[in-house]
Amino acid sequence: MQEGKNKKTFAIRPIHDKKLIPHALLLSADPSEESLNSYLESSIAFGAFRNSELLGIVLAMATRPFTMELLNLAVEEKHQNSGIGKALIRKTIETARHLGFHTIEVGTGNAGIGQLALYQKCGFRISGIIPDYFVRHYPDPIEENGIPCRDMIRLSLELR
Repeated sequence: MQEGKNKKTFAIRPIHDKKLIPHALLLSADPSEESLNSYLESSIAFGAFRNSELLGIVLAMATRPFTMELLNLAVEEKHQNSGIGKALIRKTIETARHLGFHTIEVGTGNAGIGQLALYQKCGFRISGIIPDYFVRHYPDPIEENGIPCRDMIRLSLELR
């Protein structure tokens, strides 16, 4: 059992049946249904549960030899800032190491200040920027924290 900042416990468990994952939760982290559908079925998934309630989820998959990418991390709004996201990232890192990956990567929007901080607190370092990624690949404009989300910030963590 994991314990969040609010001292309530939760468990991180694999989710094998992707049909049990609420799309609305995943779309809160990646607002493109097309993007989500491109990786959902081929991803490994872990959920943070309190009893049978899904509090948060992470999806990841192999993208290149020895490289895993964290593709979607979403925590129910009422449970954010309670340690669940960090626990899900740590579980993904632990799994990647166990499976023999050398690197884990993640991409997030330039406007996601909280996400950028979280990933860096978990040991990720900025490794690149893809200019205008969200403008070119997402049909509707995205804004976070009053900032237009245009560029993808790539972060990576070396596991060995």
